[in-house]
Amino acid sequence: MLEFLRLLISTVAYRPYVFVFLACYLFLAVTHIGWKRTVLYSVLAYTVAFLCEWSSAVAGTGFPFGHYTYINTTSDRELWIAGVPFMDSLSFTFLSFVSWELAVLLLGRLKAGWRDVQVIESEAVRNKWSTTLLAAFLMTYLDIIIDPVALLGDRWFLGRIYFYPGGGSYRGITIANFFGWFFVCLAILRLYISLDRKIFKTKRDVPAGVRSYRFKALGPVGLYFGVLGFNLFMTFWIGEKELGITGIFIILPLMLTLFLAFARSDDLDRADL
Repeated sequence: MLEFLRLLISTVAYRPYVFVFLACYLFLAVTHIGWKRTVLYSVLAYTVAFLCEWSSAVAGTGFPFGHYTYINTTSDRELWIAGVPFMDSLSFTFLSFVSWELAVLLLGRLKAGWRDVQVIESEAVRNKWSTTLLAAFLMTYLDIIIDPVALLGDRWFLGRIYFYPGGGSYRGITIANFFGWFFVCLAILRLYISLDRKIFKTKRDVPAGVRSYRFKALGPVGLYFGVLGFNLFMTFWIGEKELGITGIFIILPLMLTLFLAFARSDDLDRADL
């Protein structure tokens, strides 16, 4: 137990950027869905991600991410669970949630102005299949930027923690990996939505922790693009200018989509802003 706690504390010190993103996620999740639902979501998301990574990389089934192999050179400095880095599976909690919230923003009704930005009646779109599918796409979109620089982890402080034995058609990454990201996000959200309805179906009061505050809708946007920005920064930092410029062009359509989403809020009543 003491060794577990030592490695957990060491993981935070060794991977501080992961836990900064995690802290941002916890604030967003608690204020959007409440702390009880945040606990449920976090445990479920980690479990689904871990099982999928273990299945693909450790058990060798290749499902759902395709075949890849973890390189355990840091188990004396960070926590590994059954051959999978703890921080890797943990990342899927905030990556999936922020993608979900961004999908709610894009498909929901926005009230936007200089003094506030809010998603109106977000619960009406949160549990729709169309929102789930868009969220899964948005998380996969993140991986188009994340995985190429992560695969070059030996050139920055991530370290070389995995590789694809057979290589891959996109910057050394298999196409199966992207399908895996889509599947994992979809599985997390649909399982959570199902459990949420069963566990909290009789509770109609405002969940503990949920808060309204100005510019609440911009929180998920900030975290989503914060993750993108961090990975693009690391791409340029290691000297991969072509890869970095390609990444910028990749995210431009999403930025345009967000701009249009905010632009269409002009016909909403701003008297309450």
